[in-house]
Amino acid sequence: MKTQLFTGYLRCIIGLLLITLSMSTKAISSTFDHSHALLNQVLNRHVVVFDNQRKSAVDYQAIANQPKRLDDYLAQLSAVTPTQYASWSFDQQLAFLINAYNAFTIKLITDNIQAFNRGEAQSIRDLGSFFTSPWEQSFFKLLGKQRSLDWLEHKKIRVDFNEPRIHFALVCAAVSCPKLRSEAYQASQLNEQLENQTRLFLSDRDKNGIDETGIYLSKIFKWYGDDFNGIHTFLRHYSDALTDSASDAKSLTHSKLPIRYTDYNWALNTTGVN
Repeated sequence: MKTQLFTGYLRCIIGLLLITLSMSTKAISSTFDHSHALLNQVLNRHVVVFDNQRKSAVDYQAIANQPKRLDDYLAQLSAVTPTQYASWSFDQQLAFLINAYNAFTIKLITDNIQAFNRGEAQSIRDLGSFFTSPWEQSFFKLLGKQRSLDWLEHKKIRVDFNEPRIHFALVCAAVSCPKLRSEAYQASQLNEQLENQTRLFLSDRDKNGIDETGIYLSKIFKWYGDDFNGIHTFLRHYSDALTDSASDAKSLTHSKLPIRYTDYNWALNTTGVN
């Protein structure tokens, strides 16, 4: 009899613990703003989109002059714990990481805005040192540890997510990068945003297209070719974005056109630069 009572009590305790754990997990998950409202405010105000939505430029000086919104958003990102992150959906996690990469990149530029103003830096690459590139510098906290942009892209996003379209969403503050959107990525519309971003990037004729020699592409496809599981196969899904003519689209579909890669312009994607 005592054994049965003990077993019953034990089951009740375990049940209560499970309920408490579940409620705690939900509470933790709900504390982060998955609308990324603060980042939305920064991007809406300081990103200028042009060339039929294909390109954008950033007013880094204005952000540097009034950094509170960006700093508050970055503080929100840094406060997220690994446990909290693990409780989120796939799309919530990926939107969080993409926004983190773009927001901390903006922070790197604005923290060094005087170097650009003095002409000591022309691109993000000039912010590195003899020993480390700017992408290797662990200058921010994320998921409980000091992190670098390289960690975010190469050891987290590319490892945990089989999603080649992220290469058109991660923006490293250069003219030849895909455009920085004037809105944050959100889980509720992440697929649509990534699809739109991919099509806009491929339809930018300064970076990608088809001419008499074959296909010309951004070096992003060269650097991350393995992520696309066959570049020609990937491009066939976007033939309408890559080319403006039906004959070129047909050629892309039925043959492997030769590929060449365009020069990459690392100049800062600041307002006034085309």
